[in-house]
Amino acid sequence: MHAFDTYVIDTLMRDLVGHDRKPTSFLVYLWLSAEQSKNNAEVTASYRQIAESIGVSKSSAQSSVTWLLRRKLLAVTRESVTATPSYRVLTPWKRPAAQRTP
Repeated sequence: MHAFDTYVIDTLMRDLVGHDRKPTSFLVYLWLSAEQSKNNAEVTASYRQIAESIGVSKSSAQSSVTWLLRRKLLAVTRESVTATPSYRVLTPWKRPAAQRTP
């Protein structure tokens, strides 16, 4: 079982679902986070694959990914314009280890 960072449930869920009114974006974030954790790698998935995995329409998955990119909660790479994208889930609330104070 994947243990989520408490920030994801306590803060990010409320922010995406309540404030932004984008509950599907939260589901996409959760699914991509779980897949990334499970495979310990970026997640290569089409909008269709994402949509089918969380039970929403392809257009909902697409708009959710766009929102998460805008919010800087995802990073995307593509080998070409038509290639299936690879997503990396970002956790901007975590400071890099080098910046932490003892």
